[in-house]
Amino acid sequence: MNTIIFAVFIPFLAAIIIPFIHKNTKIHSGWFVLLVPSALFLLLIQYIGPISAGNTYSYSLDWIPTFDISLNFYLDGLSLIFALLITGIGALVALYSIYYLSKNELLAHFYIYLLLFMGSMLGVVFSDHLIGLYTFWELTSISSFLLIAFWFHRKGSRYGAQKSLLITITGGMAMLAGLLMLQHIYSTFSIREMIQSFSDGVDHSLFIPAMILILIGAFAKSAQFPFHIWLPDAMEAPTPVSAYLHSATMVKAGIYLVARFTPLFAGNQTWFWLVTSVGLITLFWAAFTAIRQTDLKALLAYSTVSQLGLIMSLIGVGSIALYTGTDANLVIYTQAVFAALFHLINHATFKGALFMVIGIVDYQVGTRDIRRLGGLIALMPVSFTIALIGSFSMAGLPPFNGFLSKEMFFTAMLQLKNLEVFSIDSVASLFPVIAWTASIFTFIYSMIIVFKTFFGPLDKKSLGHIQEPKPGMLISPLILGLFVITIFFFPNVIGEYLITPAMASVYPFDAFAQHLSYDIKLWHGFNTELLMTMGIIIVGSLLYASFGSWKRIYKLFPEKHSLDALYNGTLERIESFSESVTRSYMTDSMQDYIRYIMAFFILVTGGYFLYAGAFSYNASEDAAMNPFVWIIVLIMFAAALSILFATSRLSAIVFNGVIGFSIATLFVVFRAPDLALTQLVIETVTTALFLLSFYFLPKWSKQMKNVEINWTNLLIAISVGITFTLVTLSVHSERLFTSISSYFENAYELVGGRNIVNAILGDFRAFDTMLEIIVLFISGIGVYAIIKSGEKKGEKKHEN
Repeated sequence: MNTIIFAVFIPFLAAIIIPFIHKNTKIHSGWFVLLVPSALFLLLIQYIGPISAGNTYSYSLDWIPTFDISLNFYLDGLSLIFALLITGIGALVALYSIYYLSKNELLAHFYIYLLLFMGSMLGVVFSDHLIGLYTFWELTSISSFLLIAFWFHRKGSRYGAQKSLLITITGGMAMLAGLLMLQHIYSTFSIREMIQSFSDGVDHSLFIPAMILILIGAFAKSAQFPFHIWLPDAMEAPTPVSAYLHSATMVKAGIYLVARFTPLFAGNQTWFWLVTSVGLITLFWAAFTAIRQTDLKALLAYSTVSQLGLIMSLIGVGSIALYTGTDANLVIYTQAVFAALFHLINHATFKGALFMVIGIVDYQVGTRDIRRLGGLIALMPVSFTIALIGSFSMAGLPPFNGFLSKEMFFTAMLQLKNLEVFSIDSVASLFPVIAWTASIFTFIYSMIIVFKTFFGPLDKKSLGHIQEPKPGMLISPLILGLFVITIFFFPNVIGEYLITPAMASVYPFDAFAQHLSYDIKLWHGFNTELLMTMGIIIVGSLLYASFGSWKRIYKLFPEKHSLDALYNGTLERIESFSESVTRSYMTDSMQDYIRYIMAFFILVTGGYFLYAGAFSYNASEDAAMNPFVWIIVLIMFAAALSILFATSRLSAIVFNGVIGFSIATLFVVFRAPDLALTQLVIETVTTALFLLSFYFLPKWSKQMKNVEINWTNLLIAISVGITFTLVTLSVHSERLFTSISSYFENAYELVGGRNIVNAILGDFRAFDTMLEIIVLFISGIGVYAIIKSGEKKGEKKHEN
């Protein structure tokens, strides 16, 4: 089997096997799950050399060929980076979860959800077909919902899962509309084919709407402003979930989508403005909001949102190079995308380590509340070291990898001053100011993590039970912490073998082939970027030390006016409206429900036929009706009318049987003996069933005999009959297509059946018939269960 499709589907296959392993072995299920991402990571590592040499790999699997829908998988530099993060961090998270989750948890459920999510993420980054991409995209939302709600007994977990699902699924639906617009513009589902012919659709009227809708989906998934509100509430998930979803996978899916579609949309300045401005707003606002948090995981959640905004803004700046083409003065903007991909990797390392350390603190101490923490450095020195590495890297301090990508971020923002497109001169100076200010807030909340948690007074009551966790729980964050430092000293290894090949995916045109590599230097001299970093340290330290005197500024942003309050208020109003609407028609009356259905049918079907002028009647080709037929029709009419005035159930059943047997007679008259025989059998069985059922009903009382006529129901009934009749006559009169009856007339040659009706039921529509039988069988079981339940209740009542 092709390696790519194997990598995508092996997690799904493993998810099927996990319940059997969990049930039949005493070993922690996590050890078996650990093998899946580890093996896939080792498998994908083998592609680093060929991909860096310029090779790409693809595989196609037919799915719905009638509609040109297939699973097209494509491995290039961009998808390889994300796949390595998905599997590499996934392996570390699986190892961490073995020690974090006890055997008393629903481990089988947890690991099934984790594997489903892993396979879905791999499907997203490997998909080249729009429908395949969307399918896996929504699978990530569903599986992440299950992971976030894993501790479903907690109200916060259920709320966070629902919130993430509603926002990401809504964004996904917008994205689907945009993807379908793209298919309409370029007449292909392949992303690569669209990029190759990108200029053909730039002037299309749907180009900008498609761009905006796709960005909505990407922004919702990657928690960009104003869709970011779901991510902090998702922190109610177990720490392994937070470390995986929100440092290296789910939230990075939006980043991937924007990077993948940059070659297609960057030729329009709207792309630059939307991606860059939304990224910078998210960077600033989330960093500012993170400082006010008192829960460590909530702080990390907002820091994740902020860092994602940084990456997003860099991709936006890098799109300028595609807009300007081969302008030598703007080739430097390709380095912005280089910085984005570099920080993508750096963020996965330091944020994954931080999430795991905070999980250890919560696991060992029993709280994540910053106001109750302090002095842990003496009791948990290893955890402190990892937290220090991760936090200082996030703050952009040397000697950690975050410093390098943060300096490159400043370089990209400063270069905007030299830009001569988009009429950006008036706001060019604002971009680096926003970036610098947000970085100060980043520095402050990074210091909060380190000093508020591990320094300060120590709770004497905690000395007896707070200590480092089992060594196994420290392995994963230690590995990530080691990567943070190693990448700082050897950044060009990643730059040459991972980032440069990924750049070729974002800039897939020959004009950029010579401008995709970038030499990452540890020291650039005393330049503006270094001065900005020094300013961040000085100003950030002062603001951190004086936080108590200026934190009142957050009172200017009360919770009741926040986006969370808007979301909750909107949801409450929708639920209230839905409840009121539901109560208006859910009357527990079967008669009312039938009335609604029939009225809806009349309005929609009859209304459309009137609007389109589709009612017509042409009797020129109809056969002549002899007197015998008219007699049968009159008998049916008289029987139907008699049912309405029947004074007993038996007489009503008899009149109903007269109608059925009269129809069978009509089939005989019109030379359809097969249908007549079928009708006779069905009518006989139905009449017997009616008699059996009505036997158990209460006797027909005087009140039931003297029911007043409901004129509304009478009007609806007559209207339904007229509508059905007119529609049937119109369909019969206007034959827009060749009748399919000629096909079934060859039943003997096609399926060897001389009886056309039997051939249709048993061969042409065999599955349909089988499912109908299954439905009847299930209904019969339900009726039997209800009868037996009633008998048991009667017996108990009799005994009492």
